Amino acid sequence: MSRAKRIFIVEDMKEFTGKFLLSGIRKQVKGFIRLGHDVHRFDYGGAFWQVAPIKSTIFSRRWCKEKVDEVLVRQIKSYEPDIVHVSFANFLDVETIALIRQAAPNAFLYGCDGDPWPQFQKNRVPIGAKLDLVLATNDGQWLDEYRKTGVRGAFMPNPCDPDYEYRYDVWDKWKTDILFTGKTRQKHKRYPTDSTRYKIISRLAQMKNCTFYGCLGRPRVGGYDYIYAISGARIALSVGIANDVSMYHSDRLTHYLACGAFVLAKRVPDSDLLFKDGVHLKYFDTADEFFELADWYLKHEDDRIKIADNGMEYVHAEFNGTKIAKYTLDIIENGDYAAPWR
Repeated sequence: MSRAKRIFIVEDMKEFTGKFLLSGIRKQVKGFIRLGHDVHRFDYGGAFWQVAPIKSTIFSRRWCKEKVDEVLVRQIKSYEPDIVHVSFANFLDVETIALIRQAAPNAFLYGCDGDPWPQFQKNRVPIGAKLDLVLATNDGQWLDEYRKTGVRGAFMPNPCDPDYEYRYDVWDKWKTDILFTGKTRQKHKRYPTDSTRYKIISRLAQMKNCTFYGCLGRPRVGGYDYIYAISGARIALSVGIANDVSMYHSDRLTHYLACGAFVLAKRVPDSDLLFKDGVHLKYFDTADEFFELADWYLKHEDDRIKIADNGMEYVHAEFNGTKIAKYTLDIIENGDYAAPWR
């Protein structure tokens, strides 16, 4: 961009959870700073606990929002940002966006949405409609929910951080043939989930040397243990709860590739715009095909490692936080950005 910018980020930081290394915002912040810009992060969810006279979740949600918005506005006025990033934090609503507009009338406001089905999330689409731009990790019907309101929308993939997301030499406790991290996501009354994930995990659960975290009664894994778990897997399974949306993959796929796993990923529309089949990973279309590919690559180690190395190198080069930060600034300033998937 033409000069150094001040970028104010409104988010739920989750710094005290095992997910702190996974935050896409954290990775982009490093990118913004490396590009010469200044960043201030405001923990919207954490602010409720700061202002609440009684440490009660119910009380703080109901009675403290006005006070939190006052603190937010005060910080924005003091910082005078050029850009405000809104991450759809809990309890944030259109009234909060109006207050941000008043506090920084010349700032560019944009949001990032990495979740499926925004139309089913409270305040998500109404907030997006009040912004100047919505970036999303899909380019299909979920992003179209925002576009239908008149706001400009664009695809932006999940970033990685090669500073610490790469393949580690790990102890035997982390080694496994096939890894999956996340929930099984069986059929949901509210969300039209795809059954492919459940079909695959149910079969894997009957097999030896398959490891799960966060489902089937297994605990979650966080921090560097999450990275070690990926590093120790010969194959990592990436399959979404919906697989019919253009270029939509969970950030799990980026984690797996960046940490050097050989990934078998469920194909989604326009998948090859992101990663090349047989070069950076292998796509599958059905549960049966997944098991056929898994069996073949477990028996062909050189082919498996070659693709895993290619995938890690490519995601480090093209999806790192600095590049994603630059793409974000380019579309804010110029209306578009140039990337392989564009």
